[in-house]
Amino acid sequence: MMTDFTRDKPIYSQLVDRICGEIIKGHLRLGDKLPSVREYAVESGVNVNTVQRVYKELELMQLTETKRGQGTFITMDEARIHQLRDEMKAQLADHFLSSIEALGFSQEEMLQVLQQRGKA
Repeated sequence: MMTDFTRDKPIYSQLVDRICGEIIKGHLRLGDKLPSVREYAVESGVNVNTVQRVYKELELMQLTETKRGQGTFITMDEARIHQLRDEMKAQLADHFLSSIEALGFSQEEMLQVLQQRGKA
C-alpha cells in the first residue's frame, strides 16, 4: 500500500502520527508486533532509513519496545497509551484554536457551530 504524504511535514513524522493514530484507535494494541522495517518501508512506499527513524522515534516516545532478534512491539504500558491520547487531543485542540484564530473566528462562534453539528 503506497501512502500519500503532505508536503508540510516530514514523512517520518507523518508515519509516526499514523502509527500513533492506529494505537489510539485500538487498531494496534498493547504488545502487538509492528511489521519489520523492510516490510513497513515497502508497505508505505518509503525508504528503509525513513522507517528506521520512525521506529526510533516511537521508541524514544516510549510507545514501542524493540526486542533483539524478535522485532518491535507496542508498549505494554497502558498508562503511556492514555497519556498519548491526551497529548494528541491537546495537539488537535491547539491546532484547531490557532486555525480559527488565524481566520478571525471566535471560540464562542465555533462552539455554536460544533454544538449545532452535534445535534444534526
